[in-house]
Amino acid sequence: MSIASFHPHVVSVTEAATRGLPRLVKDVEHGEDVVVERRGKAVAALVSIRHLDELRRLEADLRDAALVLARAATDTGRRTDLDGAISALGFNRADLEAELDADLVAGRE
Repeated sequence: MSIASFHPHVVSVTEAATRGLPRLVKDVEHGEDVVVERRGKAVAALVSIRHLDELRRLEADLRDAALVLARAATDTGRRTDLDGAISALGFNRADLEAELDADLVAGRE
């Protein structure tokens, strides 16, 4: 089932209780998604593991797309090398290397 063609079977909480969980699970195993409503508002859904995996994959794809779009919208094209970044933070490479060497000699890694 494609997410785009998601047309679940909608049942009330009362109907879901009457039908019982085993029957609802059987419906899901046969490819039917079930949405449970209370007072006309969806409160739960039963979906197949295959459908859930597809939803998770789509969520990850959307997250990746959002990161790419955010990067494209904010990237100025300006790049900084490591020495430039170290300098921008108020350090210099020689002092950092000396500090690291002192930590290694003292057994602090």
